[in-house]
Amino acid sequence: MKKLKFIIVQFVLILVLFFWDIGSIFSDRKASHPVQSNELNHRSGSIQNNMSSFKGTDRMEKTISDFLKRYKIKGASVAVTKEGRLVYAKGFGYANEESEELVDPNHVFRLASVSKLVTSIAVMRLEEEGKLSLDEKVFGPEGILNDSLYLKYRDPRIESITVRHLLVHRAGWSRYYGDPMFMPHVVARNMHVELPVKSEDVIRYALTRKLNYKPGTRYSYSNLGYSILGEIIEKLTGMDYEDYVQLSLLQPLGIWDMQIGQGYYEEKAPREVKYYEISGNKKVLAFDSRNEYVPRVYGGNDIALLGAAGGWIGSPAEMLRLGVAIDGFNSSPDILLPETIEKMTKNKGGRYNMIGWKGTDGSGTWWRTGTLTGSSALMVRQENGLNWIIVMNTTTWKRSRIHSETSRTMFRALSTVKEWPEYDLFDYQKPVELPSMYLTRTY
Repeated sequence: MKKLKFIIVQFVLILVLFFWDIGSIFSDRKASHPVQSNELNHRSGSIQNNMSSFKGTDRMEKTISDFLKRYKIKGASVAVTKEGRLVYAKGFGYANEESEELVDPNHVFRLASVSKLVTSIAVMRLEEEGKLSLDEKVFGPEGILNDSLYLKYRDPRIESITVRHLLVHRAGWSRYYGDPMFMPHVVARNMHVELPVKSEDVIRYALTRKLNYKPGTRYSYSNLGYSILGEIIEKLTGMDYEDYVQLSLLQPLGIWDMQIGQGYYEEKAPREVKYYEISGNKKVLAFDSRNEYVPRVYGGNDIALLGAAGGWIGSPAEMLRLGVAIDGFNSSPDILLPETIEKMTKNKGGRYNMIGWKGTDGSGTWWRTGTLTGSSALMVRQENGLNWIIVMNTTTWKRSRIHSETSRTMFRALSTVKEWPEYDLFDYQKPVELPSMYLTRTY
């Protein structure tokens, strides 16, 4: 009997220590999570600017440099893959103009709404695993988010919102009354919560208002919808959204630098660039204060709150490592099934039905844009086997309209390269094994 009791005690102790170890990773994330420490594993740290200097790049780089100079953009980073190989990764201008730090391929940038592509991949993976259906209801007693927190809503049409509606921006919300993801003080005042607000506060606030249209009948771009998708991912996986994406999608691909960014300059990640806005912009009320005014680029927007909708930061090279895993080309393995990729990119009924991607030309070229104060990103998958991304650390006078000019510049610049090299710069990314304390599952 004593022996049996001893075995039971030992077993319970092992369980306690196991779950204590797991909890220590996912609780105080600022103190212990690897992406929050100064020991961040920079997988792309071995790629240097001079590795992308090959015959035929002079005209391409002049075209890009002229564009940056014309719009007074402080710094940018470009990466290109050809048939799954990273054939070009180079920085332009300043990561920090004041300290004269130049951009190189290792710098990370705010990816803004390119984050929606990351979130959509996670959702589609869950669908493939049978953990959700795109036509599944989100709210109401039978919905995925049927917690008591979300059961109070003003408009009964809320119950007809599906996962698909959120993915394609047809859930019933518009920005006619403003985007609640950028209205923290309004949310805090109406929901009687402290600043900074949480995503659940924003969602509850949205539920107190009437929908602008019947779900599924119109298209209206919605950051809120993707924030809700982040909550769905957390509900179905039992994990923090960022942790799930990193452990289930990014790290198995060898992507270590991507993480959710922060709002203030003092909180920026190692190797993160400095962001610049238009000179003379007025200061705004800080997202976490009722009386402090700050530059919009640092403290005006709650980057962490944007999370699944626009909070990711990363290097272009690593974002393309994810890109080649969902591009549908045969040159490298994809992490999603062909039918899933087709579902995300088909434009039946118009380009506004695409999932994660922003648009398509209908002939195999897809694109995803992202804009925040101080940052801009454009990622493109071309039908000819090229994938590319350009990210910038400066707001221009064109603001979000800069994407059209960026696209024209990049297509023109890339067309000057007649032959891409056979090497793969992904091979120069030397991974460093994570400490075992950070590994919670194997693949």
